[in-house]
Amino acid sequence: MSRDVIVPEENQNQYQNFHFASAVRSSGLLLCSGQIGAGADGIPDSVEEEFQNAWKAIGTVLEEAGLTYNDILEYTSYHVNMHDHLGTFMKVRDKFVSEPWPAWTAIGITELAIPGARVEIRVTAGC
Repeated sequence: MSRDVIVPEENQNQYQNFHFASAVRSSGLLLCSGQIGAGADGIPDSVEEEFQNAWKAIGTVLEEAGLTYNDILEYTSYHVNMHDHLGTFMKVRDKFVSEPWPAWTAIGITELAIPGARVEIRVTAGC
């Protein structure tokens, strides 16, 4: 089985330092690593801005692979304090993803790899 590693320029440090690709394309699927909504100054105070940053980061990976948000088949979102922010998450998501809706699993967790982060989104897209 062949696989094509996808790493946008802005993610090269993660690839080199932490040894994971932003995405891997194989067998007609793009398997994306989770994206956190950190900005240039870290995790924003605004949960809405953080969620927008995470979806924009997904868009960057999709674009590098020649895909769009319309190619998303499934995504999993991991939430710290999920019930406090789920409504905001769905509102922001709807700015990026539209019908036909992909499959979705939302999971509440206690923490993420970056302290203070409230969401991580992992996507599978068709290519």
